[in-house]
Amino acid sequence: MLLKGNNLSTDNIRNILLIQLGDIGDVLLTFPAIRAVKEKFPQANVIVAVREKAKELIEECQWATGVISINEEKRSWMEELSYQKKFFFNLRKHHFDMAIDMKSGDRGAILAFLSGAKQRIGLYAHDGKLWRNRVFTHLALPYQAPRRHMAQHYLSLLEEYGIKTDHTWPVLVPSKARLREAHDLLKKEGVPSDRPVIALQPFSLWSYKEWGIKNYMGLIQWLISNYHVSVIITGSGDERIKADKLMKECKSYTYNLAGKTSIGTLPAVFQSSKMFIGIDSAGMHIAAATGIPTISLFGPSSSTDWAPRGERHRVVRRDLPCVPCQNKGCEDSGMSRCLDELTLEEVQDAVKKHLETIG
Repeated sequence: MLLKGNNLSTDNIRNILLIQLGDIGDVLLTFPAIRAVKEKFPQANVIVAVREKAKELIEECQWATGVISINEEKRSWMEELSYQKKFFFNLRKHHFDMAIDMKSGDRGAILAFLSGAKQRIGLYAHDGKLWRNRVFTHLALPYQAPRRHMAQHYLSLLEEYGIKTDHTWPVLVPSKARLREAHDLLKKEGVPSDRPVIALQPFSLWSYKEWGIKNYMGLIQWLISNYHVSVIITGSGDERIKADKLMKECKSYTYNLAGKTSIGTLPAVFQSSKMFIGIDSAGMHIAAATGIPTISLFGPSSSTDWAPRGERHRVVRRDLPCVPCQNKGCEDSGMSRCLDELTLEEVQDAVKKHLETIG
């Protein structure tokens, strides 16, 4: 529902700022929105503002003209002053005609205002009545609909203003340079070229989303024994020690790539794989966007909102009356019974059926 600025001027739109200051998964799920903007304004430059950690992802987005990244490193006040001055200069040099903020927070609103764009589109925030909502020239209520995926949720803001696309699911096509990087990395790590690769992402910043390291040990050994594959473990540098422990227990044909893939190279690594298996994470979204089949293990978070959809994607979860609770574990304890009770046999059965389906 539109609350402010019913008429959007679409004449002489040359430079557009699209702001997505969420996590990496949010950025990936905004790809259809970026595509919709580019299709509506094919001659315009579409610059996407993201946090630094998602910069390389936007560089791989074929509908984005450029990226403005926000570095959140801690700095002295002098360094911060210098950084903000350079950032503001870089922002204003684009001479934006339109700014679109995909979230309902304060930082995106400030960025939209500072961009100098005459038209500023945003989501209404119930706690933003004092100043935030007034920053925007065009304002819409967040569209809430049952069974609506987050990718469609992000698109809904633009649809209110006639900015649409028929391609409503994220697509990420790695560049040739990134594919070469992935090939060289797999070769350097000793991953055999004559065995199919399954990518496994078992870890998260949030423990309540994890399945348990012993379960993954059993799954890896079963995959290697029954399907003669190599298993690569992906994740962040902070997760490398846990991945090392998992790899050592599984021994042959298991390779630890945690911390060795940049966010720009990871899509190419996934595209070199036969399948992705993992938890609700940025890796899951990236893998699905490259087109490979995925198996996603879900617990407290909603698979309806977040899981990849389609025949090439399968969700494994415990059928409990409390699922999804949307909490950070049972009673916000950091531990999730729905994942703790998910058995190895259940996941193996899902993998077996999915491999039979996709061939």
